[in-house]
Amino acid sequence: MGPEGAGFNSLVPDQLDYWGPYWQYQKSMSRLVWLAAFVFALPAALLAAMVGLVVVTAPKSLPSKSEGYVLASSTQVYEARADDSTNISAQATAADARALIIRNYLHRYESPLEPNAADLVTIGDKYGVDPNLLVAIAQQESNLCRVIPYESHNCWGFGIYGDKVIRFSSYPEAIDTVASTLKKQYLDQGLITPDQIMQRYTPSSVENGGTWAAGVNQFLSELR
Repeated sequence: MGPEGAGFNSLVPDQLDYWGPYWQYQKSMSRLVWLAAFVFALPAALLAAMVGLVVVTAPKSLPSKSEGYVLASSTQVYEARADDSTNISAQATAADARALIIRNYLHRYESPLEPNAADLVTIGDKYGVDPNLLVAIAQQESNLCRVIPYESHNCWGFGIYGDKVIRFSSYPEAIDTVASTLKKQYLDQGLITPDQIMQRYTPSSVENGGTWAAGVNQFLSELR
C-alpha cells in the first residue's frame, strides 16, 4: 500500500507517542457529545410522550342538547350525537334482543305471528307501545293468531262485534293499526294498565270479573 493509504497504522512509534493523546482526547470529546445529546434528548422524549398520553386519554366533552337526542326503547332519554355509532349500535342490539325473546315465545305456541316478531318491536317503539302488550292482547284475543276470522290478520279482536270484522291485508298493517289506536285512545288518555285498558277495549269483561285483564297480565308476566 502506498504512503497516501497507509493511514494511522503506518505511523512510526515516535509518531504514535505524539498523536496518541490527541486521539484519546478526540474519543473522550465524542463520548461527551453523545452523552450530552442523550441527557438532553431523554427529557424531551418523555415530555412528548406524556403530552401525547394526556391528549389520547382526555375525556371528550359532552355534546350540547342541540346536537341531537336518542330516545331509548325504555322511554329513558339519552343525550348523544346524531352520528354516535356506539349508541345506535346499542339500541339496535337491544331491539334485536327483544325481538328474539318475542320470536321464541311465539315459536313456543306455534303462532303464525312468529315471522313478524321484529315488526312488533319496531312498530311498538314507533308509537311508544310495549311490544309485549301487543303480544299479550293477541294471545288473550286469538291464542296468538291461531283462532281468527279467515284471512283477516286480525289477532287482536280489533273492531270485531258479532258478524262485523275488520280485516287487514297483512300482519304488519294490523300491528300498526292496533298500536296506533292503543297509543292515541288509551295510553295518551291515561289508560295504561290492562285493567284500565279493558274498560274501553272490552267492557263486557269488566262485568265478568275482569278475566280479560287477568289473562293479559298473566301473559305479560310470561314474557318478562
